[in-house]
Amino acid sequence: MTDCFKFGSADADVDWFVIVWGEGGDKVPKMKQHSGAKKRFKVTGKGKVKYKKPGQRHLLTGDSGNQNRKARKPAIVTKSDMKTMKKIMSYSF
Repeated sequence: MTDCFKFGSADADVDWFVIVWGEGGDKVPKMKQHSGAKKRFKVTGKGKVKYKKPGQRHLLTGDSGNQNRKARKPAIVTKSDMKTMKKIMSYSF
């Protein structure tokens, strides 16, 4: 898995379902999108997922101009990681 998918600890189960407790007892578990993924990824019109490449905040003088220019363009999530993206951003597709 690439760096853009490391949310939280590896040991903990990812809780996409949050159980809501109310007056009537247990209700149906609600499916939730990953709040961090909502902020970092956007789904294009064709269903691809794009994100901003890391490493563009500070200490950029050591990088070449080509590196800085290429890092400005958004990156597309690979096909192998799309299964994970569809789980954590279930309502965006």
